[in-house]
Amino acid sequence: MKKQDLPKTIPVFPLSNFIIFPHTTVPLNIFEPRYIEMINDSMKTNKMIGLIQPKNNDDSSIPGLHKVGCLGKITNFKDTSDGRYMIDLNGITRFEVTKEIKSSKPYRICETTYDNFELDLTSEKKKLKLSDLEPIFKDLKLLFEKKGYIINWKSLEKQDLNETINALAMASPFSLEEKQILLESKNLEARKDKISEILSTYSFDDFHNTTIQ
Repeated sequence: MKKQDLPKTIPVFPLSNFIIFPHTTVPLNIFEPRYIEMINDSMKTNKMIGLIQPKNNDDSSIPGLHKVGCLGKITNFKDTSDGRYMIDLNGITRFEVTKEIKSSKPYRICETTYDNFELDLTSEKKKLKLSDLEPIFKDLKLLFEKKGYIINWKSLEKQDLNETINALAMASPFSLEEKQILLESKNLEARKDKISEILSTYSFDDFHNTTIQ
């Protein structure tokens, strides 16, 4: 997709505890009436919605939003017998909210810019090799195992590096704030370094001194 094809205004889905990254696909279960309407409207137009984090420390009835979210395209859609929608959303590019627009719609609509995220639209071929990720993989595996997460590492290692880093960032047991920082990292290299930095703050002392061969 080219930058000029991206929508200037988008319906936004403020979803707590959930972040989508470019080049990843996630399933969503839509059941609130306002978001059912948002999906209906989106399906009639460009099939795009923005996923963004509400600010958790905001007690107002309309919570503030983080500045950066991710634009997604609905790639799969089905409605269930009890009126819910099951969709797959494919992350296209990050966006920055420039302003929120007043609207008669029950969901929120924002004006956006993509200027800082043009690399998301290219398949960013960085001089990053899988071997650069090995130290991260080792610590991430420990962290995932500690938290009881099961990851198919072999299939991950076959993926495009960009997809691998984004998938790990999204699935990781990091805090929401840490994931938001990863989302806002300028490029793949910066995201890799940030994952490494976050991992260094976690304690691996309670792994019963397991060594990884």
